[in-house]
Amino acid sequence: MQQLQVNMTITIPEEYVLITKVEFEQLQQEKLSGQYWTMKDLEKRVGKEWRWIKDNILFPARFKKILDVNNGGFVYYPEGRGKNWSFHASKMAQFLDDNFHLIFGR
Repeated sequence: MQQLQVNMTITIPEEYVLITKVEFEQLQQEKLSGQYWTMKDLEKRVGKEWRWIKDNILFPARFKKILDVNNGGFVYYPEGRGKNWSFHASKMAQFLDDNFHLIFGR
């Protein structure tokens, strides 16, 4: 529990608002709602290049069976050269958070 004891009035500028942590997290999640990432977007999020992402996230069987849209997932695996990857942003972000220990752990 955070505590703040103040014996004065604090003025909050009009361009700021106070919200609960739950509301903030919901806003963060909604920011991704309806958004789709490209491979470049995913590279920025993960901080790794596409080869590493493919080798460590997209193609290991334990992840691909969850991720692939053909299995009900949220990643479009392009069929052939020149086709683009597509990632459902909010679901991919949640997957990365939930599986961080499996992706980066040994």
